[in-house]
Amino acid sequence: MRVMAQVAMVMNLDKCIGCHTCSVTCKQTWTNRTGMEYVWFNNVETRPGQGYPRRWQDQERWRGGWRLNRRGALTLRAGSRLARMASIFANPVLPGIKDYYEPWTYDYRNLVNAPLGDDYPVAAPRSLITGRPMAIEWSANWDDDLGGSVEHKAADPLLGGAGARAREIAEKVRFTFEETFMFYLPRICEHCLNPSCVASCPSGAIYKREEDGIVLVDQDRCRGWRQCVTACPYKKVYFNHRTGKAEKCTFCYPRVEVGLPTVCSETCVGRLRYLGVMLYDAERVAAAASVPDDQGLYEAQLGVFLDPQDPAVRAAAERDGIPRDWIEAALRSPVHALISRYRVALPLHPEFRTLPMVWYVPPLSPVVEALTETGFDGEDAGNLFGAIDALRIPVEYLAGLFTAGDPGPVRASLDKLAAMRSHMRAVNLGDAGGGETSQAARAVGMSGREVEEMYRLLALAKYEERYVIPTAAIGEAHGLEESVVQGCSLDAEGGPGMGGDVHAAGPFGEDSGRRRLPLVSLESFHVLRRRQTADDEGAVSAASPTSGPYRSDTAGDDRAER
Repeated sequence: MRVMAQVAMVMNLDKCIGCHTCSVTCKQTWTNRTGMEYVWFNNVETRPGQGYPRRWQDQERWRGGWRLNRRGALTLRAGSRLARMASIFANPVLPGIKDYYEPWTYDYRNLVNAPLGDDYPVAAPRSLITGRPMAIEWSANWDDDLGGSVEHKAADPLLGGAGARAREIAEKVRFTFEETFMFYLPRICEHCLNPSCVASCPSGAIYKREEDGIVLVDQDRCRGWRQCVTACPYKKVYFNHRTGKAEKCTFCYPRVEVGLPTVCSETCVGRLRYLGVMLYDAERVAAAASVPDDQGLYEAQLGVFLDPQDPAVRAAAERDGIPRDWIEAALRSPVHALISRYRVALPLHPEFRTLPMVWYVPPLSPVVEALTETGFDGEDAGNLFGAIDALRIPVEYLAGLFTAGDPGPVRASLDKLAAMRSHMRAVNLGDAGGGETSQAARAVGMSGREVEEMYRLLALAKYEERYVIPTAAIGEAHGLEESVVQGCSLDAEGGPGMGGDVHAAGPFGEDSGRRRLPLVSLESFHVLRRRQTADDEGAVSAASPTSGPYRSDTAGDDRAER
């Protein structure tokens, strides 16, 4: 057993309202600059729908992720190493700009400068890439009002496929606006345990950090081969056409290193994201990803995770160099609780065999309202359990997203969520069924206390309970605070890093040359964390090293996609 730790995320889809605040704040932080106009590290998709880029789930077309060859060994769906090297100068299988969308702005100057006349001036859309007038045909969330409509049925790979399973699911989904239940699916990079993007990079520029499992792109080593874009089955690696480099979600590692949540988590209106440490056995990863049956991958990945309450696991973690505060954080991890203890969170498309580390609690919300409208008690356990099979988004559709088509784990998760609602209703009304021997809790193999603990985590958890993130190890602190960032495409003019006026052209696009940037101190992030968690604003101001939130001696991490 070789113990490793990873900061992972769980999202509760019952609480997502589709406001896109997470997407906008991520855009403003990481991709609000030239060359990344079409890029959304975080996007919120409407299901059923095509997703972003269009039909990203269709790996027969995009050739992402892993598959088992005839010998039962893992190999990239994009082809063997020899085949990929033989065609390295050819254009890999990539979504086009029409599959993402052509970003645009509006010609607002026309509203101000138009001459006086009888016609009302308009702000015509113009492409952010070419600057020319364009017709808006598609965007990152075009399905927001069209999800589930019969017109776009075939566009969703889970509903428009040719297989028997796709036909069965499509028959159960009612394609009318009045009857179809739409839910929102926020997506970021999965920071997988078995990342296909890392394995595909000819330059070795993409790597998985040993200390926290975050997958990053070394901008100095990236040569723009774009093999990683093809290999990522979630299509969460993007090509910056200005710098000639690949970029992807960084899991906001500068914030995570000081115990702050990601920007998307921090700003989430529904408070649906949870961050915490997962301990896992690195020696089991390859075996888990190689399970022959796709539907066995969910249980196989659960078998990779380790129980931090096990004394043998804690001893092995210390032996393998896991800091003690990380082990303690794993004990309090909300992610571990939702994934392994309560088993209500599920992985997104485990059949891609990357072992993703962003998991989801499936949605249950509409079932209560649907039951109430029929005149039945929507919170009664018997009614709830029976109604799950009649959800307007069928269990089979959710299974196609989260468990490679196996409805068992999805049904078990929804049963626990239904039992939680019924039990807490009994508690709040003072009914006899709300005690430790709750009938609803017993029906799903839980005690009343366990159900109430799960309820607190899903519904009432405070900031420090939802985000249990240990800071970077003390031994690494000096290097993290005083390192020099060089050649970072994120620091292009107008970008979040604001690297100054020194621009070095390199052989792989603008800004691909090396340059020296100012230092950024992690102290500013510590101040932000104190500000988010302190009850007394005055105490935060007194603890601040300066009168403002930022210092002039700034710092970053020169090992990563800065």
